[in-house]
Amino acid sequence: MNITKEQIDDLNAVVKVAISKEDYQDKVEKILKDYRKQANIPGFRKGQVPMGLIKKQYGKAVLVDEVNKLLQDNLNKYLTEEKLDVLGNPLPKQQDDFDWEKENLDFEFELGLAPSFDVNLKTKKAVTQYKIVADKKMIEEQVERIQKQYGKLISKNEVGKKDEVTGFFANEEEEIDHKATIEMHKIKSKKAVDALVGKKVGDTVTLATKGLFKEDYLLPAALGIAKDKADGLKIDVTFTIEEINEREPAALDQELFDKLFGEGKVTSEKELKDKIKEDSEKQFEQQADQKLLNDITEKLIDETKFELPSEFLKKWIQISGENPLTEDEAKEEFEKSEKGLRYQLIEGKIIQENNLQVQFDELKEFAKGFIKSQMAQYGHMDPKEEELESVAARVMSNQDEVKRLSEQLMSQKLLDLYKEKANLKVKEVSYDDFIKEAYS
Repeated sequence: MNITKEQIDDLNAVVKVAISKEDYQDKVEKILKDYRKQANIPGFRKGQVPMGLIKKQYGKAVLVDEVNKLLQDNLNKYLTEEKLDVLGNPLPKQQDDFDWEKENLDFEFELGLAPSFDVNLKTKKAVTQYKIVADKKMIEEQVERIQKQYGKLISKNEVGKKDEVTGFFANEEEEIDHKATIEMHKIKSKKAVDALVGKKVGDTVTLATKGLFKEDYLLPAALGIAKDKADGLKIDVTFTIEEINEREPAALDQELFDKLFGEGKVTSEKELKDKIKEDSEKQFEQQADQKLLNDITEKLIDETKFELPSEFLKKWIQISGENPLTEDEAKEEFEKSEKGLRYQLIEGKIIQENNLQVQFDELKEFAKGFIKSQMAQYGHMDPKEEELESVAARVMSNQDEVKRLSEQLMSQKLLDLYKEKANLKVKEVSYDDFIKEAYS
């Protein structure tokens, strides 16, 4: 067997594979002899079928199968040994009227080659690294929410502007019949507030759905309907009052602090606010980091210029799926995936040049940290090391989970690298300003 490469240009090449009869004959003969031993053909005893008949019936199929195996094995070996960085897979060049009867068989494969390029983490324009701080207003609102959540409900006779009112929303035409609790301070419509204030249990009021609540998500929850149905809904509904309660805020005392954080861990209102600030900013950091990762990715794609073997990739996309695509469909698919492919190449280059690797031991520790944070969400704040080891062992035995965690850990390594080497400008903002600035 002889394999040679013809370079078309920097991004395209053709590999020629010449296979001689000596490369496949012994293997084909052995398989046909095995077929002969097992063949059941009418008129012949088992194992006594003439070899000529076996070759006539099975010879070409066995030959094609063995040659294809030879091609695949040796082509992959050649690409590895020659250190050819290919995109997609080699594409066999169409040969009309290919003659399988010839002793020497010649094949050609098109290759799309990965481009050569440099990545500069010091991008021309600095990327904003947001540092989100929990401001005084946010902390006070969180304290207020905690006090309400752990406060007492006091039954009332009449609806007031700060009360919680439970009742049934109804509209026969829209098939709405749903029990819900609404908080008066979340109602936007002044007309609705005026209609409800002073009403008693058993009273029914009519409310317009348009502009009823301050937040859009409250309407579908109150009416018990899907969000898409609630969007732009302009109808009247009746609301029959079943219960009226005033929520008395919980006192900011040691009993509440212990309930929230464990015995003795927080002992004053100041410590409570400090803890809220610390926990909030830790959560904000995750959002800011994701934003930073996305922005650097976009910036690197924009500033790292290189060509791709586009025509090869379109052809590969066209024929490599389960169902072949038309040229136009393949072109459209390539255009949709080009940006992702470019970043895959850029990311691979960054990982290689900075020797970023995911080791088993660190992946296991990463998994334990992830498990610990999951447990904390369900109130299990201090799991034992043996428990973490046991759960981590189960997680690490699942290949899909290992792949997912490996990708997350590599993203974290890339993020750490970017924070160290990328061209960043730190900007301190409140959470509200971050949302406006980052996602408006």
